[in-house]
Amino acid sequence: MTSVLVLNGPNLNLLGTRQPEVYGNDTLADVEALCLASGARHGLAVRCLQSNSEGALIDAVHGARGRDRGIVLNAGAYTHTSIALMDAIASVELPVIEVHLSNIHAREPFRHRSYIAPVALGQICGFGILGYALALDALAAHLNAPTR
Repeated sequence: MTSVLVLNGPNLNLLGTRQPEVYGNDTLADVEALCLASGARHGLAVRCLQSNSEGALIDAVHGARGRDRGIVLNAGAYTHTSIALMDAIASVELPVIEVHLSNIHAREPFRHRSYIAPVALGQICGFGILGYALALDALAAHLNAPTR
């Protein structure tokens, strides 16, 4: 079975209680259950990890190399600040789908800039936790596409 990593960054452990008007009422456990179910529909073994630490996220990206076939990443605020995380993604040569619960382009101007987007296969934002299922659909389609 093909393994993929769903990686969540800072403050996502507080989903359901942190600014529900922005991020919704679903919890991180809800996100992970959705990802496991969505992955199973595509024959993907989904591993879920959350950390508030930039270094731990970078280590997880490095650890995915040779273990996983792709990554679904919600880097939280590190999306807008972490060149180191961008460099880690670029270095492992795995397809990455960037996910955000809210529409970052409709929020504060500092959230419009993503350091992840230039090294990601694509970006999904604004659909709440459904974005994770959409990301896994896109990743599965990419992994199953015939080579050209």
